[in-house]
Amino acid sequence: MSFELKPYRKPDFNEKKFIEAPDVKIVCVEKDGVVPDDFHATSIFPEYFKVNGEWLCATQSRMDCVPVLEEGKILSKEARSVKKGDKVIIGRSEDCEDGIYVHNNGFADNTSAVDPFAFRKNRSRETSFSKEYDEICELLKYERDNGNILWVLGPALSFDRNARDAFAALVNNGYVDGVCAGNALATHDLEAAYLHTALGQNIYTQENVHNGHYHHLETINKVRGDGSIKEFIKNKNIDNGIMWALEKNDIPYVLAGSIRDDGPLPEVTGNVYEAQDRMRKLTDQATTVICLATMLHTIAIGNMTPSYRVMKDGNIRQIYFYVVDISEFMVNKLADRGSLSSRSIITNVQDFVAKVGKGLEVY
Repeated sequence: MSFELKPYRKPDFNEKKFIEAPDVKIVCVEKDGVVPDDFHATSIFPEYFKVNGEWLCATQSRMDCVPVLEEGKILSKEARSVKKGDKVIIGRSEDCEDGIYVHNNGFADNTSAVDPFAFRKNRSRETSFSKEYDEICELLKYERDNGNILWVLGPALSFDRNARDAFAALVNNGYVDGVCAGNALATHDLEAAYLHTALGQNIYTQENVHNGHYHHLETINKVRGDGSIKEFIKNKNIDNGIMWALEKNDIPYVLAGSIRDDGPLPEVTGNVYEAQDRMRKLTDQATTVICLATMLHTIAIGNMTPSYRVMKDGNIRQIYFYVVDISEFMVNKLADRGSLSSRSIITNVQDFVAKVGKGLEVY
């Protein structure tokens, strides 16, 4: 089985509603960080705006931003980022009435029919995911050569030796272009590499070691003493794990801080808006996103990631978004928050990574 991108079907701009649609209304921002009344909020779908009689597609859309006309292009900006004088498009309709069209079925597959009555149409632990694993492996092979793969990692991945080894193998073999995570993922992965435990429990035998509850704090302290994760890896002769593989291969990562963080590690970004901006730089490049057992980071990335990417040649392609968690509530919550293009797999993320590694024959 070889992977092929779904073709994108553009709107038919020869239809009457497009021809008769007015140009968009534009209002200039009067105060930094405050958008005009009746502002249009962008979605995850391709959106077109009629400017001087021409329909322009927003190049980097994402949820709950505002469209800004800048040098003949439509940019999506967070409301907090607009500046006085920015040209913001206003209007709340989405079917050409205000010169705005949201194209929510550009990647729709019209070949599959669904019975009006069928069992298990929703995703659950009883769903068969075998085909999904095959598709993910083929997708990752394609993306390694043609796209950008962003992983969003929860700390559960660092608590198991096999999962850490499998993910490191994915990094070493080119299947990781960026990582978003928190302080805990990096801390416990480094603890595992340094002291062979995660939160004081052996990552293979599950044995709780004496005074193991100090291990993550000791690890953080050593990293802070060395000044960085990179220096810690070098000074302590670390040769395994997730952070080791990321540093070894110069893969960009963002560790976003939270109020409950211990330490934190030097690389953790404590300012939430600075962390958001850094995460957006990775999502703005991603063509496939895989989120593993981290609800808040997954929802954050889901809100930042559109369903499409405008490529350098102007073509529009789909962004593939997977959510993997052992909780049905978790994987369904993202869809409830508006990230309707996400696909879910309900399983232990440690098993998931190992299985994908084996499917790609890197682990």
